[in-house]
Amino acid sequence: MNIKEIQDEIIEDFEFMGDWEDKYQYIIDLGKDLTPFPEEYRNDDYKVKGCVSQVWLHAEEKGNIIEFQGDSDAHIPKGLISLLIRVYSGQDREEI
Repeated sequence: MNIKEIQDEIIEDFEFMGDWEDKYQYIIDLGKDLTPFPEEYRNDDYKVKGCVSQVWLHAEEKGNIIEFQGDSDAHIPKGLISLLIRVYSGQDREEI
């Protein structure tokens, strides 16, 4: 799937949910399913500056494809990272 298709799928997922409490719970649940973040990237080089929570992102190029990994010490940011990874990881660098 391309980025637009994945974004549309996520929008549909959120439109299906009734209230914000359900949406927040969905985001939290997504974060619980993140692939464990390698300890070697849990340092200041990969830390997102300016976040209240601790957030780490790592990107790796495999040819023209970019693979992302991420983590956070807080539930909502971790779920949001999961959404970003769902949209952008595995995509061509030119499309990103």
